[in-house]
Amino acid sequence: MASGNDFDLIVVGGGSGGVRAARMAAGTGARVAIAEEYRYGGTCVIRGCVPKKLLSYAAHFREDFEDAAGFGWTVEGARFDWARLIADKDKEIDRLEGIYERLLKDAGVTSYRGHARLLDTHRVEIGDQVFRAETILIATGGHPIFPPGHGWDLGISSNEAFHLKSLPGRVAVYGGGYIAVEFASIFNGMGAEVTQIYRGPQILRGFDDDVRDTLAGELVTKGIDLRVETMIDRLEKHGDGVRLHLSDGEILEVDVVMAATGRRPNTENLGLAAAGVAVGEKGEIKVDAYSRTSQKNIYAIGDVTDRLALTPVAIQEAMAFVDTVYRGTPRSMDHSDVPTAVFSMPTVSTVGLTELQARQAYGDVDIYRSTFRPLKHTLSGRDEKTMMKLIVDRATQKVVGAHMVGLDAPEIIQGVGIAIKAGATKQIFDATVGIHPTAAEEFVTMREPVAQPVKKAAE
Repeated sequence: MASGNDFDLIVVGGGSGGVRAARMAAGTGARVAIAEEYRYGGTCVIRGCVPKKLLSYAAHFREDFEDAAGFGWTVEGARFDWARLIADKDKEIDRLEGIYERLLKDAGVTSYRGHARLLDTHRVEIGDQVFRAETILIATGGHPIFPPGHGWDLGISSNEAFHLKSLPGRVAVYGGGYIAVEFASIFNGMGAEVTQIYRGPQILRGFDDDVRDTLAGELVTKGIDLRVETMIDRLEKHGDGVRLHLSDGEILEVDVVMAATGRRPNTENLGLAAAGVAVGEKGEIKVDAYSRTSQKNIYAIGDVTDRLALTPVAIQEAMAFVDTVYRGTPRSMDHSDVPTAVFSMPTVSTVGLTELQARQAYGDVDIYRSTFRPLKHTLSGRDEKTMMKLIVDRATQKVVGAHMVGLDAPEIIQGVGIAIKAGATKQIFDATVGIHPTAAEEFVTMREPVAQPVKKAAE
């Protein structure tokens, strides 16, 4: 440890990325402290992907009970208890937070509860104490934001959705991103009347167009009232609920309105200006490929940098940081071909480029696409389709994108992601024997590319 320092490393933020960095750095012999003002585990564990997926599991049971009849089962007396689900979810989150704290303790990390603020490039104020460190790592994550407009004090974000006292009967979800479609699916699956409102022409902006169109169709089939190219102009209190004034002139009355219209990095009151740390227009901390900020001894990882806001990405960035600073093997994290999932109903998962991105990058591409009814639903009778798509660079035959909407999509795409990361060609996919009968085998049995779009003459 450098002379005059209380710690070699102070980590600001106890989410998945910060905790991983602190633990692994301590494992190299460094003296490490971590500060967290709320709960260890961060967005993912406390108020994000983990509790959201638990709620998503719960939402699937209604369809499972309905589907069971096609397989000879009679399910009588099934009823849903929202309060019990939330209580059980909270117990699991408490358990996971305890694990995070224990991992830090076992690694020899000194933990502090309190808001941390940089006083300069080496000093950090935590509560009423000031500590000096050779290196500082900022991993404070992000938070949901509400859209502009009147009356949004009547709305909730995803944070509050996890703690509602009861299941609302009528829900409006405002937004078209993955958080919006996930919560629209959750509330719909639990029996609420759901309206999803999005200002753009189609949900899941940035995803492949076939994915967007397929999921939108499935959401509507499941009973979600999906309204695109529509905005909420203002909200007003109406009895025990909320009245929404829409941009098309319609007035909609709901019990709960949830905003899922974006997130911002947590950089308020961190002392970044005092430390000379540069930030971008969204408040994100600017970093180089090695997660180093404008100050050579201060680093930042995860959502606070506004790169890829995914928990596994923050963890990988943390590992790259430890390798760079404490293991003598400098490296940057590769942010290309990162698999991702949307836990909507049905689920979405993708890896690699969209069709539009591939055409822009490679010019000529071959598209393999299959849409079919899953075997399960041949007996359940449910009208739900699965869509699978491969995008291939025609010149090299390298598979540069894979996309799926349907049952078990994230479980399937994880394996496909390994192949794409390894640079597999379409011929390797073709030579791989499928597991029958599964949906996954479709990725290795698609043989004929779809017809190429006709190029329109310049007008």
